[in-house]
Amino acid sequence: MPSDRNGVPFPPVRRLRPDDLRHCVRLSVDRGWLPEKAKWSLLLEVSEVFGIDAPDGGDRDGGDGTDGGDGALAGAVVLTRYGADLASVGMMLVAARYGRMGLGRALMEHLLAEAGDATVTLFATDLGKPLYDKLGFRTIRRSAAFTGPFRADPFRAEPAVTTATTDNSKMRTRPAAAADMASIIDVDKAAFGADRSRLLRRLPAFAGQLLVLETGRSIAGFAAAWQNHTSTVIGPVVAPDGAAARRLIGDLAAGIRGQVRLDLDPDRPELPPWAVRHGLQPAGLNAVMAYGDRPPPGDPARLFTPISIALA
Repeated sequence: MPSDRNGVPFPPVRRLRPDDLRHCVRLSVDRGWLPEKAKWSLLLEVSEVFGIDAPDGGDRDGGDGTDGGDGALAGAVVLTRYGADLASVGMMLVAARYGRMGLGRALMEHLLAEAGDATVTLFATDLGKPLYDKLGFRTIRRSAAFTGPFRADPFRAEPAVTTATTDNSKMRTRPAAAADMASIIDVDKAAFGADRSRLLRRLPAFAGQLLVLETGRSIAGFAAAWQNHTSTVIGPVVAPDGAAARRLIGDLAAGIRGQVRLDLDPDRPELPPWAVRHGLQPAGLNAVMAYGDRPPPGDPARLFTPISIALA
């Protein structure tokens, strides 16, 4: 393991547990990120969170109103598995006072060893991308956060478009019921190409809203909205085509006050221009990267937004 500036070796990487929640929150605040307590709670429950403890125990003031002196983290990273062949990286964080000491590389090397032969994906900021390039990740697409108050246009109704997959005149959305979960998991697995059921089963409790899209008598897509301190994130959005995705997002956004966030591929035509027309502006461009010989599975044309960029 690397050493700090005083030559004190960092402790080995360890698996974090739910009782490390406040340490994870404090680490986010240290780097200027949102505390995101609810998201950290979800990740500590459904994912594998790895951390390195601070050799000095951390500052007494945690910066978030908590005592920062016991068990402070020098860094953390999250591995989320989707079966044996696919996994994602999220929340790669190193405390500001331990930057440029090799902790990010140590955490990522540990994570990749744990992931084994799985294809591993992540959303990379400009700050993190050089490390991921050196580790062998490759860029597969881009992502931008489209944010702002969602503005419904009373003078421009969405056209009723009939495509090879859906007929808008036969589409309807409704709140998901407990009995819909099996269908949601089936639709998601066909689109995502791997099993996210462990995570999806927690969506009703995590998200403020969860809608399903029906075409005829069957569920063809779904979308969720969850609160992220400064905005309401709409994700995941899984739909047969752009018209269906716009229907799901529009129906969710109609009930949201304040800022809305959509993490979209800016190079796809279906949603970015529509999002801008409805008041959302792109910011925070990231590279979506993959590690491994196999391309990510699934049907990306049916995946419009992630649950979170921490769950690529």
